Amino acid sequence: MKAIRRFTVRPVLPDPLRPLSDLARNLRWSWHAETRELFQAVDPEGWRAAGGDPVRLLGTVSAARLGELTRDRRFLRRLTAAADDLDDYLRGRRWYQNRATGEGDDTDLPDAIAYFSPEFGVTAALPQYSGGLGILAGDHLKAASDLGVPLVGVGLLYRHGYFRQSLSRDGWQQEHYPLLDPNEMPLTLLRRPDGGPVRVSLALPGGRSLHAHVWVAQVGRVPLLMLDSDVEENGPGERNVTDRLYGGGSEHRLLQEMLLGIGGVRAVRAYCALTDHPAPEVFHTNEGHAGFLGLERIRELTDRGTDFDAALEAVRAGTVFTTHTPVAAGIDRFDRDLVARHFGPGAELPDVDVGRVLQLGRETYPGGDPNVFNMAVMGLRLAQRANGVSTLHGAVSRSMFAGLWPGFDPEEVPITSITNGVHAPTWVAPEVIRLGARRIGAQRAEDALSVGGSQRWDAVAEIDDAAIWELRRDLREQLVHEVRARLHASWRERGAGAAELGWIDGVLDPDILTIGFARRVPSYKRLTLMLRDRDRLRELLLHPTRPVQIVVAGKAHPADDGGKRLVREMVRFADDPRVRHRIVFLPDYGMAMAKKLYPGCDVWLNNPLRPLEACGTSGMKAALNGGLNLSVRDGWWDEWYDPDFGWSIPTADGPTTDEDRRDDLEANALYELIEQRVAPRFYDRGADGLPGRWIEMVRRTLATLGPKVLAGRMVREYVEQLYVPAARAHRSLGPDAARELAEWKSRIRAAWPGVAVDHVEVDETSEVAELGSTLALRVRVTLGDLTPEDVEVQAVAGRVDTRDALADARTFPLKPAGGGSGPDQQGRWVYEGPLTLDRTGPFGYTIRVLPAHRLLAAGADLGLVALPAESAAEGAGVLLR
Repeated sequence: MKAIRRFTVRPVLPDPLRPLSDLARNLRWSWHAETRELFQAVDPEGWRAAGGDPVRLLGTVSAARLGELTRDRRFLRRLTAAADDLDDYLRGRRWYQNRATGEGDDTDLPDAIAYFSPEFGVTAALPQYSGGLGILAGDHLKAASDLGVPLVGVGLLYRHGYFRQSLSRDGWQQEHYPLLDPNEMPLTLLRRPDGGPVRVSLALPGGRSLHAHVWVAQVGRVPLLMLDSDVEENGPGERNVTDRLYGGGSEHRLLQEMLLGIGGVRAVRAYCALTDHPAPEVFHTNEGHAGFLGLERIRELTDRGTDFDAALEAVRAGTVFTTHTPVAAGIDRFDRDLVARHFGPGAELPDVDVGRVLQLGRETYPGGDPNVFNMAVMGLRLAQRANGVSTLHGAVSRSMFAGLWPGFDPEEVPITSITNGVHAPTWVAPEVIRLGARRIGAQRAEDALSVGGSQRWDAVAEIDDAAIWELRRDLREQLVHEVRARLHASWRERGAGAAELGWIDGVLDPDILTIGFARRVPSYKRLTLMLRDRDRLRELLLHPTRPVQIVVAGKAHPADDGGKRLVREMVRFADDPRVRHRIVFLPDYGMAMAKKLYPGCDVWLNNPLRPLEACGTSGMKAALNGGLNLSVRDGWWDEWYDPDFGWSIPTADGPTTDEDRRDDLEANALYELIEQRVAPRFYDRGADGLPGRWIEMVRRTLATLGPKVLAGRMVREYVEQLYVPAARAHRSLGPDAARELAEWKSRIRAAWPGVAVDHVEVDETSEVAELGSTLALRVRVTLGDLTPEDVEVQAVAGRVDTRDALADARTFPLKPAGGGSGPDQQGRWVYEGPLTLDRTGPFGYTIRVLPAHRLLAAGADLGLVALPAESAAEGAGVLLR
């Protein structure tokens, strides 16, 4: 029989135990070991059964046990200490508050930042993530909380999450979508003063509406607002808008993204009004899915009398856009007619011109499709500041989106980069934290993990080899037990009887070199590259003196049959009785599994197609636990690789390389690295029985790489490089300034066809010059209806190749001759200035004219530039000696 209605019955905690409820409802417990240990002490068996979820635990603990705890003085002292510690954490001054009392730039810190993301991986108890994007977003919130950054997270609440993965008997991925009840999760429904739930609504075509309630997850100091369309006021179709993460067809995804962006801004406004939380000055869009938030903020301003163009400038000033994808196929693109149907009269934002909405997402660059609406393009057009998530990815993004800034070389495209980081208190094993705390003190260890700073990590040098090696073996042994338990459960799900599974007791060995590989399974991550030469892989696994064992995990997208075939290929190899004790595939990869997997692996393997990995953070989590990286030079590993703490897999990623040939070459390089360098170093033991050179690599990984890969470092960089400038720009663009900037841009665009570089003169006629000498440039430009106040004239100089293309270029501003007294008789303005020849070898220069205004964030902002025609230059290149 099935119940016709479902309730959640919450326990009534005795007064002495009431603080347990507050501790359970604040997700800080997910990265605070002492709080988790307190909940474990409530009921150790119940804690295991609840999967380490305090809310579920408190829903099942017996009244008798609660009564015992009220008489347990030691437990009550621990509870009081934990509650006091949380209160101090929530109210005390942290990095951000200490900066806010500084002088100069520090006083420009924004009052609040709204951070929008389609998924958040905060804890396994709140399964609202599919992979790296969500985990990164969760780590961003947690690091912001630790630093005291006044962030408000905004996402959707998916009633089925992503999916749970299991395997069929023949290794095919199976998806399951368990129903998630928000009342059974660490969430609180946002309510009005009269007790009713806050409701956010969007207008849909045909007179329909999409309603959503707002649930709040408290992530330390950071509130995370999650919109839920599963409310009675909705029709069946609208009720299912937030059913699954990345599910459904185009219209389903469009409605999800409209609810996230437009509904999310409305949820933030309601939350701030109800709680007196400061209104965000900066809006951060984590990927293009939330890009519609800019449209809602434009609507807010136009409703107050600001015209569209001025509202657009005001919104752009305070918006940050982060792109995470290095491939066009990873970007959400919608049919423009579908988008048009959902905006304008009779739908959402009825007073905003539909044509202006469509123009924001239009692919106007060469090779673009004018009939699609591109969410990343809209995100870039609605944000004055944008970034990729590693140095390499920043360069890839500048090339990928260069068409939006025609006339500029990719390196000048205004997309910067901030390399991702990971939240160490979440991902570092408690055993590693305890070892650090014993050596350098608990507070120093906590600061090292949350705030960073290399001086806090240098103390790793003081830890002796034996302690490091004992810790590594302990973590490896824990992983072995975890793998066996998960493998047993997986095989039972696949239909195996208990009598068939005795072999699992011999799977993996805590004294064998252990390699980990776990991530989503799109084709570019190459799950099966290690299977390229199966005989060779078997030899590595079964080597008589230097064996290797490998733990593999990963989910393919439910609609990606190619990815599922890769999973099945890996599973079938791992099922082979000859090697199944040395290589395993674990289904249902998620945060709970990852917390055992990262610490327990000696080496973390990553072999994507370069440069298709935007950042990749799993190797960072392994590094924080003393794992060494074996990776293609992609994402973060490209900028931080060092042979002192890992290995680089050579790549054959040239444009003319055949795909099969490339995979063969890179797989062979992988086998050779493991066989000739990785395994020998692990098994090379000294007289004391310890692998001294390996341990030294572990020590250098922790001391050198540790501070770099922290989410605390990442969030500090977002604050200093993006949030503060965005807040400053937001404050400078009041209604009058925004109108001035919009009108100026309109005038510039209209007049720009009349701007030209007419003539360039130089006082040096020789094609060879001496290093350090100076050329005197004199340039005549036509400005048409513009004035020198509207533009900047620059010399751009640097090395040149055989095609005269400039590289490593620097800009030198030129000034109007005679103080800019006026144009000559032909109506041309004369600019002049020196050009210092500061590099030897082939050297060249050109002249360009850019729009210039005090409120522009970058010279390339408008995508307008005037360059000389070939006939305008009297010699543009010299050879320096």
